[in-house]
Amino acid sequence: MKSTPMRTPVLCLSLLALAACSSKEQGPPQMPPPTVGVVEAQPQNVPLTKELVGRLSAFRSGDVRARVSGLLLKRVYTEGTDVKQGQLMFQIDPAPYKAALAAAQASLASAQATYTNAHIVANRDRQLVPKGYISQAQVDSDEATERSAAAAVKQAQANVQTAQVNLGYTNITAPIAGRAGEQQVTEGAIVGSSTADSGSSATLLTTVDQLDPMYVNFTLSAADLDTLQHAQHAGSVSLADQNKTTVQITLPSGNKYDQQGTLDYSAVIVDPNTGAINLRAVVPNAQQRLLPGMYVTLTANMGELNKVFLIPQAGIQRDPIGAYALVVGADGKVAQKRVNADNMLGNNWIVTTGLAAGDQVIVSGIQVVKPGAPAKATPWTPDQQAPAGQAPAAAGHQ
Repeated sequence: MKSTPMRTPVLCLSLLALAACSSKEQGPPQMPPPTVGVVEAQPQNVPLTKELVGRLSAFRSGDVRARVSGLLLKRVYTEGTDVKQGQLMFQIDPAPYKAALAAAQASLASAQATYTNAHIVANRDRQLVPKGYISQAQVDSDEATERSAAAAVKQAQANVQTAQVNLGYTNITAPIAGRAGEQQVTEGAIVGSSTADSGSSATLLTTVDQLDPMYVNFTLSAADLDTLQHAQHAGSVSLADQNKTTVQITLPSGNKYDQQGTLDYSAVIVDPNTGAINLRAVVPNAQQRLLPGMYVTLTANMGELNKVFLIPQAGIQRDPIGAYALVVGADGKVAQKRVNADNMLGNNWIVTTGLAAGDQVIVSGIQVVKPGAPAKATPWTPDQQAPAGQAPAAAGHQ
């Protein structure tokens, strides 16, 4: 009866020792893998666009200059209005040129009379030579005089034509159809034409600009050109295919212009001063909302990138080596993939290489995973955001 109390403590100690051994064998409790939001990478074709700044210029611009010297009598056109090609714009005093034309016409009449007399004498003497009334030398002299008189007539005719042209230049007309600019010289001023002897240039009276269509001039950096050429090798539309390269203009007010432009010129060399190539597009301007000299923002659609991946901005990380993405593999573990992502479309990076169709790219939860660790993938939606104050952790290099 006295041994019973001693058995109870021994039994308790045995049970405690057994429980401790069982706890050591099971180890600490396992944490479940972190849940991450992923998007499935699917190849698609996307436009190759670039935001640029351009400047508008007139499709054609014609200087209205004086082609003869004289007193400017009046301006016929209204400044800032549209004019037609050949429309009268200025008048120079025609009186001196009318007098010059009259003098040239008088000289022509005199030369024609001289030729007529010389022709009669030469023709008469040619008939007398066979009869022996005059010598052959006299006939030769008469024919020489006749030829000189004929040449004088042609010269006088040219002088008349020159005088007529100069008289016509006193009426200064529009060289092209378009919008006429401000008058540069007022009535009563003496205007002059360009002369090689004096080295002076013709007086600029105004300009006429053709505003429909318009040119928009812009530049493309050599780096963007390299991206474009890479896209060309990948099967996208090239810059040389100008009919398919379009631009969308955004006006200074922030409104988008309602018509697209088409690229019509690209330089063949890179400007050594800027490291860029010059390009130009033609934009319709029937309503003349666009004006020369305006700076505009434009989106250049330079073709199409084929079989690329659109990955949300948060799904692409960068380190000193370059861009990379974290994906959840078929084994449920995270892997790092190096990618090329140099351009964006909206809020998505355009990934050209590094991913495969079906890759589960991690977009949210990047902070709690690392390459080689397990993760549970769930579909990501755009409204999912990273926790405030947490920056994405850089993946380890493999």
